[in-house]
Amino acid sequence: MLRIGVDIGGTFTDFAAWRDDGPGQAGLVSFKVSSTPPEFADGFKAGFEEVLHRVRYKNDEDVLVVHGTTISTNTVIERSGAAVALMTTKGFRDILELKRLKLSRRIDMMATRTPPLVPRQRVFEIDERLLADGNVRQPIDLDDVEQAASAAVSAGAQCIAVAFLHSFSNPAHELAARDAIQNVMPEIDVTISSEIWPRIGEYERATVSVLNAYVKPKMDDYMAEIETYLAERLPSARLFITRSNGGAMAASEARRYPVQTLLSGPASGVTAACFLGQSLSGQKLLTMDMGGTSTDLSLIVDGRPTISNAAEVGDFPLMMPVTGIEAIGAGGGSIAWMDGPLLRVGPQSAGADPGPACFDRGGTQPTLSDAYLLSGYIDPANFLGGRLTLDINAAENAMQRVASALDLGIAAASEACVTVATSNMVARVLPYLARYGVDPEDLTLVVCGGAGALHGPLLAAEVGIGQVLVPTAPSVFCAFGGLVSEIVNDSAVSVQGTLVSSESLVEDFNRLETEARSWLSAQISEDLLTGVRIEHWAEMRYRGQSFELNVHLPKTAVHRGDMGALAGVFHTEHERLYAHSDPTADVEYVDLRVRIHGALVTPEREFVVATQTPIDSVQKGQRSLRFGGKIFDDAPIYDRALLGPGHHIIGPAIIDQDDTTILIPPGFIAEVEPSLDIVMRREA
Repeated sequence: MLRIGVDIGGTFTDFAAWRDDGPGQAGLVSFKVSSTPPEFADGFKAGFEEVLHRVRYKNDEDVLVVHGTTISTNTVIERSGAAVALMTTKGFRDILELKRLKLSRRIDMMATRTPPLVPRQRVFEIDERLLADGNVRQPIDLDDVEQAASAAVSAGAQCIAVAFLHSFSNPAHELAARDAIQNVMPEIDVTISSEIWPRIGEYERATVSVLNAYVKPKMDDYMAEIETYLAERLPSARLFITRSNGGAMAASEARRYPVQTLLSGPASGVTAACFLGQSLSGQKLLTMDMGGTSTDLSLIVDGRPTISNAAEVGDFPLMMPVTGIEAIGAGGGSIAWMDGPLLRVGPQSAGADPGPACFDRGGTQPTLSDAYLLSGYIDPANFLGGRLTLDINAAENAMQRVASALDLGIAAASEACVTVATSNMVARVLPYLARYGVDPEDLTLVVCGGAGALHGPLLAAEVGIGQVLVPTAPSVFCAFGGLVSEIVNDSAVSVQGTLVSSESLVEDFNRLETEARSWLSAQISEDLLTGVRIEHWAEMRYRGQSFELNVHLPKTAVHRGDMGALAGVFHTEHERLYAHSDPTADVEYVDLRVRIHGALVTPEREFVVATQTPIDSVQKGQRSLRFGGKIFDDAPIYDRALLGPGHHIIGPAIIDQDDTTILIPPGFIAEVEPSLDIVMRREA
């Protein structure tokens, strides 16, 4: 079988492909093509044809395509989605306006609140009411529903979202509303909250439903074009879409629930890091995906990424389990600017157009990429393997305004920009790690993205991370994540706090397991799976707490209904995170969740024998580098393609490769591993 991973971004579309016809990673290919906005499908098709050419596609060969895209994310951020109407319980018309009464900036009483995706005139109240336990207080008025649907269409609505109070306990009213709408208006797409994510929290549940309806038409059009192309070009191809929890789902599922794809891009990179981490058993990993606009961080402990139920997309809460991502507004295109006497870097970005000044595409503002170039970190003649020649004079002209304001030379001002960007990252990384109770010294930093291998080692040096891992193809890491992803789904139920009994807990988990296995069988043929794994999770808290912990529960204790053992797991996790626990206190369950993994065949880690070539013989040049106010003349430069297992490089040094630049700071030693990954370690 031929597996193809695809990741579409705003600037580039990345491809990784592997054929399951031999040991190791033989035949693994990866490359980038330019994205083609707004017609992203054109870039997909062009790159796909290139994949088939490079791997020498065999007629009638089975093909499995795992595709990641930022189309849904960009639709929300750019607010370019469908016109949506919302039906909600009578008396709750302002649910999207009221939100949770949080300010975007806690200390700014004049902060502007993000307007909801559905204006108030397209929110309709329905005469119905359920109690918290799911019992009916007021039967649904279906005439109300039909009249609201007619008014919604008259107001310009293309889709309708339905989110009734307490529908997580009883979906009957939402199901009846959907049937009533589709009976009178079968052409209108309807999203109901009890199918998207049936858990407590009416505002968050309504928002997720609206998000799904908002991005659905655009994602549906794109997916239809891709499916039509594949059906004509490769009838045997099976298409799967990456999702925010780090797994993948069938294309039909993605078309139905596109909200599941909102954070799929960075989540795929974390999935790839989990795959690499299999050879680093027992180690905690911190992934750093740094591109042109932002940097995404994620923590991996015991081979599992952290899970978040409090992610946001475009200032809207995404209340469903997703791979925990900490986004920082710092990338290669981040603009350096003066805030009075203070130097700032980001969050504004020059983007791909016009881009950094050194790209010579009309950009005039100094960026982090310009600072890298002027600090000696980037070779102007070898950027992107020589496909783009950087203009050092344009970078100097742009950086001059910062240099003049700081009364520094160009080189010193450039290093100041890099230092400020690193400080911004440190200010976000340390609280993030503290939140999960992780010591930086226990981490390996896995860097990816176009700028991750360049700036990641600087962050590691500042934070105190002792080891940095650079994959073989870091800039197409998310596409590789699609290549090694599993078919994954979460099934959940909200429960009634301390009223949960041993019998009801076992019953709920058994039902969730049955739902999960049924879902998996609908996604993929059993003969394509190499194994199935089920995890049990619960959101738990001490009675009276206003927040919950996401706790991974041992299978044996779950199946026995051992409430004491399960509470003990919660106490241990609470102690680890907050250095406090109270075994005498009552423990509440808020949600129970089952995560199912359907494993597919993946490339095995391939190891190469050590090279006998001396490191000096593969050095391709020297360059002056600047670190900590010091200039290191004649720092060695290497070509990664010429390096082999066993090569050691003492920093400061640079390793060039076609898709990135690897920076080895002073105090670090880089070694090429048998896997051809590069690992940097802090000198003792």
